Amino acid sequence: MSNGADNFYKSDRVISEKVTFKSQYQTIIAGNLFAPRDLDRSVRHPAIIVGHPMGAVKEQSANLYATKMAEQGFVAMSLDLPFWGESQGMPRNAVSPDFYAEAFSAAVDFLGTRPFVDRERIGAIGVCGSGSFVVSAAKIDPRMKAIATVSMYDMGAANRDALNHALSVEQRKQIIAAAAQQRYAEFEGGKTEYTGGTTHRLTADTDSIQREFYDFYRTPRGEFTPVGGSPETTTHPTLTSNVKFMNFYPFNDIETISPRPMLFISGDQAHSKEFSAEAYRRAAEPKELVWVAGAGHVDLYDRVDLIPFAKLTGFFRQHLIA
Repeated sequence: MSNGADNFYKSDRVISEKVTFKSQYQTIIAGNLFAPRDLDRSVRHPAIIVGHPMGAVKEQSANLYATKMAEQGFVAMSLDLPFWGESQGMPRNAVSPDFYAEAFSAAVDFLGTRPFVDRERIGAIGVCGSGSFVVSAAKIDPRMKAIATVSMYDMGAANRDALNHALSVEQRKQIIAAAAQQRYAEFEGGKTEYTGGTTHRLTADTDSIQREFYDFYRTPRGEFTPVGGSPETTTHPTLTSNVKFMNFYPFNDIETISPRPMLFISGDQAHSKEFSAEAYRRAAEPKELVWVAGAGHVDLYDRVDLIPFAKLTGFFRQHLIA
């Protein structure tokens, strides 16, 4: 893999197992549970939940982060958000910020009832879109004692305004109107339409951001289609549900997470860096913003030489162990 990318990293110091658990809405959430091979299961340990990028699955970035944290002595669990990967939810690829946030709280339910996990020492990492979902969850779930985000996307602002506020209100209304009309078609049995996501082929006109995502999602570097999934719909949310992000404001009341600590990590070259900067500005102490020199947005999905795992380890050791 180019430039240190290692999305499918495995460690002989870590063991993993597939797990499932119910959300508050009685749907099944799927996860991968990672632990140090020499973990003493007779005592309770700190644990970390890891959420994947929006449109991805746990095998894309989240497993890597969970494995790396397990190498440092933590119990760690990646999860598939509802409607994606191996987690339940219909239609597939639906958008529901509430269900997404609930998945993190359900993961706390699960981990906090394991005999080898200390329920008072559970933290969370959200990569890309999951950064905004874990913030949303942490605002109303104080059981998450320390929260870190990496290459965070505020999925609400990204859909309402686009990057750098490039989308006008009139354009937003056109998107909403198209989705509303599509509801009629699907209600009457028409084909499900998808939107957004990563392009499936490059052309001379493909912009740099799409090329960045393409290099991860459409190449062996990070390409992964879960059982029962389709490469044609991978990363693409349903058109009719995607507008639910327009009502999603994860940074409202972010200051109420304090005094629980927050760590925001972003590449200083990331097209998404505005979101981490805004979250940091609005959050209350204790908080920290780390810029990774030379890193773009997708670089921090899997480029192990750029991802500041030492910083993440220090953060969670300080706040979950010390």
